[in-house]
Amino acid sequence: MAKSYYSTVFEQSAEQVWAVIRDFNSYPVWFEGVSESHIKDGKAGDAVGAIRDVRLGETDVHHIQRLLAHSDIERAYTYEFCEPFPYPTRNCQMTLCVTPIIDGKRAFVEWWVTFDCEPAEYEHWTHYFAHNVYAKGLESLRSYLESKYPSEQK
Repeated sequence: MAKSYYSTVFEQSAEQVWAVIRDFNSYPVWFEGVSESHIKDGKAGDAVGAIRDVRLGETDVHHIQRLLAHSDIERAYTYEFCEPFPYPTRNCQMTLCVTPIIDGKRAFVEWWVTFDCEPAEYEHWTHYFAHNVYAKGLESLRSYLESKYPSEQK
């Protein structure tokens, strides 16, 4: 099993960061390039088992994902890709987690995925998820938070 990981520090508090991302259906709010997201079957964005259909930009590319775990106490959720898989990987489980940094009331944000792939593809996919998905997504989140909480910037 492979693991790809990315982390960063936000100047906003963990509570502020979590308030933006806690809803599994909030991707279009903070993730640049996601044009729409909706939860199927009328479930809430924090309901384990909720399935979201995420559309990328103005394309016909959709990612279907199922929420596996959600914790307001841990400020984290875990989800998986549903078939058809958008990547040639298997058993993908992603976790997005926000931890308070007490010194300065900032937030430490981690995003990782565990997955199976062909051994020859391991380096490609670990780099791809960390830098092409999670780094870009968290930079989009940073931009959104800086616009929402401009007085929090140093």
